[in-house]
Amino acid sequence: MTRYAFDADRNVLVATWPSGRGDLAQTVAVLPPTVTHDQATSLASHLTTLSRFQWRTYTHPASAAGDPDIPNSEAWRRAEERRNFKEVEAGIHTPNLPSEEGLVVSYSGVVESAHRLGRTLHEIDDPTLRDAIAAEVSAEQAAIESAERGDLSDRARQAVELSRPDVSPAQVQAADDLLRADPLGSVELFTELDPASAAVAAAHWLLAAAEVAGEMAGVPCTDVVVEADDIEALQVETPTLVLERLDAGESPTEVVVDLIAEAMAVHEGRVPAPWAVVARVAEIEEQARKFEVDADTRAAMLAGFRISRLDPSRPALDLLEDLLDGIRGCLLLYAAHTDDDADVETLFTADVRLEADADPEHLL
Repeated sequence: MTRYAFDADRNVLVATWPSGRGDLAQTVAVLPPTVTHDQATSLASHLTTLSRFQWRTYTHPASAAGDPDIPNSEAWRRAEERRNFKEVEAGIHTPNLPSEEGLVVSYSGVVESAHRLGRTLHEIDDPTLRDAIAAEVSAEQAAIESAERGDLSDRARQAVELSRPDVSPAQVQAADDLLRADPLGSVELFTELDPASAAVAAAHWLLAAAEVAGEMAGVPCTDVVVEADDIEALQVETPTLVLERLDAGESPTEVVVDLIAEAMAVHEGRVPAPWAVVARVAEIEEQARKFEVDADTRAAMLAGFRISRLDPSRPALDLLEDLLDGIRGCLLLYAAHTDDDADVETLFTADVRLEADADPEHLL
């Protein structure tokens, strides 16, 4: 999301947003000299809050919550909040104001944030400033709409650091093109693309790499990352889980969306599958009994247990990093079973491309 700040030295409002390669900044408006410090910081705060609620419609799309046509369902509420974008301009120009009967407050985070911003602008009463703020909010909404279409240019680029349990086919194809050029991954996967979509393509290429390395080493593809971890420390759990689910017939999109949704739920304080968590804890207890570990070892095993397999604060990026680490592990195992005189990386890349192209339908 875009964050806003009051630069007191220049008496301006500034917008900042991430780009995957550091934050970018832009001056929103020069404030009239009559604007107080408190009014200026209120404008910055309300703009930031409005941006947060608006970008939440991108990270929490209705399509990821079920049928939006069912009244009062989560999907219906998400769809309503996205439709509330059209109410923002009115909230800025003609906000609800206190009266003898009280103050009308909206249940919608988007609408109420717009009215709070409008009330501060009403207090300042400067038409030029109001128009500048309205134009800024319109630019922010346009960036979100652009990101929804899979176009991450300009301000929409901040989506490269956001997680959403949904993917863009165009972005998946773009990530696939980057991985075809370099199956080990490139920085553009993190700076040009939606990370969830990039992770879908990375899962497809991880499976291809694991098939190639597994055949070379004589082990099942699902064991490749575990075997490679004996050569060099790797992220093992998540790539292995992804390989197991892909090998069982799930699509990369199904696996990626499910893992990201799980982590996002945890980030919001919810346990998406409580009985699965209980089963995983029981499995740890069973392993402790089976191998008769001491109390300290058992405690360490339980302490390492994670409700979410991914970092809940950045699940899509965390997943993408883990999948690329898994591909690197495939190269390590491949190299360990290849002639020392060979150009291992070139051979590996060529073999992985052939394997990935042999099953293009599995990309999504």
